[in-house]
Parts: sequence; structure tokens; C-alpha cells
Amino acid sequence: MENNRNFFITIALSVLILTLWQVFYMNPRMEQQREQARIEQQRVEAQKKEAQGTNPGAATTAQAPGAIPSAPGGDTATAASRDQAIAATKRVKIDTPSLEGSINLTGARLDDLKLKHYTETVDKNSPEIELLNPQALPTGYFAEIGFVGTDKTGAVPSSDTVWSVEGNPTLTPSTPVTLTYTNDKGLTFKRTISVDNDYMFTVSDTVQNSGSGAVSLFNYGRVTRYDKPAVASTYVLHEGLIGFTGTEGLSEYKYAAIEKDKEVKPGKSTDGWLGITDKYWAVTLVPTEKQPFQPRYAYFEDGRHRYQSDFLTDPINIEAGQSATVETEVFAGAKEVAKINAYAQDRHIKRFDLLIDWGWFYFITKPMFWLIDTLYKFFGNFGLAILATTVIVKAIFFPLANKSYASMANMKKVQPKMLEIREKYADDKMKQQQAMMELYKTEKINPLAGCWPVALQIPVFFSLYKVLYITIEMRHAPFFGWIHDLAAPDPTSIFNLFGLLPFAVPAFLPHMGAWAVVMGITMFLQMRMNPAPPDPTQAAIFTWMPVIFTFMMGSFPAGLVIYWAWNNLLSILQQGVIMKRQGAKIELWDNLASMFRKKPSPAE
Repeated sequence: MENNRNFFITIALSVLILTLWQVFYMNPRMEQQREQARIEQQRVEAQKKEAQGTNPGAATTAQAPGAIPSAPGGDTATAASRDQAIAATKRVKIDTPSLEGSINLTGARLDDLKLKHYTETVDKNSPEIELLNPQALPTGYFAEIGFVGTDKTGAVPSSDTVWSVEGNPTLTPSTPVTLTYTNDKGLTFKRTISVDNDYMFTVSDTVQNSGSGAVSLFNYGRVTRYDKPAVASTYVLHEGLIGFTGTEGLSEYKYAAIEKDKEVKPGKSTDGWLGITDKYWAVTLVPTEKQPFQPRYAYFEDGRHRYQSDFLTDPINIEAGQSATVETEVFAGAKEVAKINAYAQDRHIKRFDLLIDWGWFYFITKPMFWLIDTLYKFFGNFGLAILATTVIVKAIFFPLANKSYASMANMKKVQPKMLEIREKYADDKMKQQQAMMELYKTEKINPLAGCWPVALQIPVFFSLYKVLYITIEMRHAPFFGWIHDLAAPDPTSIFNLFGLLPFAVPAFLPHMGAWAVVMGITMFLQMRMNPAPPDPTQAAIFTWMPVIFTFMMGSFPAGLVIYWAWNNLLSILQQGVIMKRQGAKIELWDNLASMFRKKPSPAE
């Protein structure tokens, strides 16, 4: 008994220490790191410094044949504001139902893009999400398609090439834009850029060889980023460089991993995609299927540190008087599940659905999302969809849960016999165990049956957490009352009486909102449905476990806490009905009443 007591005390203390470590050390430290990252990104030096490394446009012909020009790596950002950076170059406006921004005519680079349907916070006046930004900013992030030539080709379009616009100056879903560039070797490049109503751009390049001899050139594409999220690549979600190619399958490189490896080159492929992904957004390239290409994931340290996913095709040979066309698709937008799946199917982009990180348990997570999303279309509220999902899941597992609760009810019936056995063989643990097993066999009781209701919640809980965490559909999804974002923690706090007291809760206090308190109460009531364990240590652990879980769950997404509270309530009702049918006493009221009874003193 002493060993058991020490074991349970150790478990309780471990959980408590981990909770306190997370609340009082890790959370403030992560917040400090986020603030430092924001300050570092906003720091702009007054003087411009010359770029280090190779400028992709100025030295195109100096590159080794088949080498992608290096992305600009100047020491610092050079623009004081986003508007200033955009105004520094000529541009073609982008205006679609989902996107707004512009194409930089220098390099025909996609480096100014905002998402119309998404804002930074739930505030109605919050600014739109800025997905892509000019290179001159600390948050520089862009997609670029270009060519690598040879001495015979002359200068070919790359980062510093200034394209000319033909006709319509605004890119919309119904009006593509056409850009042209002609070099001194008789090569004319005609680029047509089109976009759909959502997030997919199509870049079609036709190269006309008007020279006297055959030429060979290479097509490249890259997604380059100069910063990274302040907090990225948790164990739940991949953020960083990503791609899927026919030879290697899925490739994922977190920022820290590619910083260590510097460069990774999977085998060549004839299909696939690659880019950089965030939690909710992504920018990816889908190379042409006409030419084999070499994918690459890299990190550069010369000048400004930067991350890059790129590809380079095999040589494109063009005879004199002939032309060749290559096409690249660029996805830049929100990772909406339905649209990602539609692109994968309609445009035959191999395994494009893997852009959303469903995890190893995708066979649970994806159906969970489908169910919640389907119910959302019916109810019009993701919170109600989660509540309905809980009911459906409990209905599916109803027969198994019934058996578990029935077995638990039978356990309560024979509890007097169990106490009698413990007292009879108090000094002989072996005989006590043998007598217990015989009692279980005679009464047809499974002592582990009570674990099934909890065990069944684990995969559902995890899959729901994953859905809430990774899917943009849940982002800023409101419930009722004070819950305006089911994917974020409950904004209220018990420490200021859920907003009734007029002061902000200090950051060092653990986050525990109203729904976390409701969850803790329902968990407490569910545990009080059963008789108190005879061992005092176990009884203490069961008493304090709801409190510990309340503190732990306080920082979880509100949708997950609401699910857990609702699930506890349904479990209480289900267990109560089954116990009544089995003729077992419901201990809830007696257990609650015993909390307020005066405990007898040892003398009594």
C-alpha cells in the first residue's frame, strides 16, 4: 500500500510540476520570443548596403549552365514601409474575388498579395492577411518564374528583367495579362498570367527563337522567404518547406531542419509540387509536366538569411525559327480543404491534399473534419456542429459504452464483497488478488471496463484537436456569447471573474476561462458518479484531477474545451440511466453530500 501511495503521489506531483512549468515558464518565454522576433523583423537600418551574393538578373549568363540564380541576399531590408516598397517598381494590379495586390514588372514577380476574406484578428477593422511581400521588407516573401540561359541565349528573364505589358493592365479571373521581353539574341519571351476566382495562378511562357541557331535554356521557379513565423513547426503541425514529387513522395523540412542541412535535392521528377507552407496559408509551385525537373529545398546565409523551395527543368531546346511553351501553376492563398481537394482533382496535381497536414492519423482526422463541416453546412455554426458531432460519435460507440457502464454498475453491486476480501486478506496480497479474480469471474465483471469510456475519447479528442488546430475553416469561427474564435482559447479568465472585475489578468497567471471551469465541473461530477476509492491517496488524486485538467485545458482551443464539457455531460446522463437500469446505486448525491459533512475525529 505504501508503494502504491508513493506511486500515485509521484504521478500527481509530476503532472502538477509539468503544468506549473508550462504556465509559469514556457508560456512567458514563448511570448518573449515572439516579441523579440517581431522587433527583429521590424528593425530597418537607415543606410542601404550593397547586396552580397549573385544578383539573379545581372549575372544570368555568368551562372553555370543549369544553375538557378541565387535569390537576392542583401544585408538588410531597404524599405521603410510596405507601401514604399510597392511604389518603388512598376506593377500590374491584381483584383479577384479572393485576392488583391500586384505583380512586380521587375522580374514579373508575385510579391504583393493580400487575402480579402481573411483578417489578422476577429476585429472587423483588422487588416487583411498580407501573404506575399516585396523583397525590400524584413518580411520579404515572393514567388518567381524565370529562365537560366547560356552564352548563346543572351540575357534571359530573371529577377531584374523589366517586362513590358500588353493591353489590359489589371489581372482578373476574366482578363489575363500578357508580358513581353525581347533580348539581343533574337529571343522573344511572351508570358501570359491568368488567375481563377480563388488562389491559383497560371504562368504560361512562350519562347520564340528568331535567331540564326538553336538554343537551349532552363526554366526555373522559386518560392523565397526572408523571415519565418515567430512560433512554427509544433509537433502537431508542419510549417516550413514542403513538396511532393513522383520520385520521393512527400518532403517536409522544418525551418530548423533546413537551417542545419542547408540544401536538400530529392531525385528528379516529371510531376508534383513544392513550396512553403504556414499553418493556414501556403505558396507552392506546380512545374510543367512537359519537362523533367530537379526540386530543391535550401537555406542561404549570405547576407540576409532566407529559405527557398525551387525547381529547375531539364534543357528546353528551341530550333531557329521555332518556339516552345512551358507552363507553371502557382498556388498562393488559404489552405481551404474543399478548394485544395478540388485543385488536386480538377488540375491533376498529385497528392496536393497533403498540403494540409492531417497527420499520421489522417484516417480519423479527415472523416472528423468532413463530419463537422457537413454539420456546419446544416447548422450554420461550427460550435453547434461540434456538439452534434459529439452526439453522433457517442451514438456510434453506444453499445460498447453501455457494456462498460453496465460492468461498472455491477462493480458497484459487489463492492461490499470486495471490501470484505480486502479486510480478510489484508496481510496477504497474493490471496487477496486471487480472491478478487475469483469474484470477477463469478460475477462476470471486467475490472478494466471502466477504462473504455475514457479510452474511446482519446482518438476523438486528438482528431478534434487536430481539426481545430490545422483547418482554416475553424479559424475565427464563432460560437455564442463571448466565444468569437473556436480555434483560440476562451478569452475570459476566472481571475477577474470572467470580466466582471475591471482589470487585465497578469500574464504570469494560468489561462482559465469560463468554459474550462464548466469542463472541470462536469469532469468532477462524472468522477463523483462512482464510489470513492478506498485508498486515501487514490481518492485524493481523483479529487484533484478535475482541478489539474481545468488548468491544463484552459489554454486549449475553446472548441475543444466545449466538446469535452459537452461530452462529460452526455456521459453523466448515459451512465446514470444505465446504473438505474442495472439497479446500481448512483453515488453522485451521496458523494457530494459527504464533502460537506463533518469528518469524525480519530477520538470519535
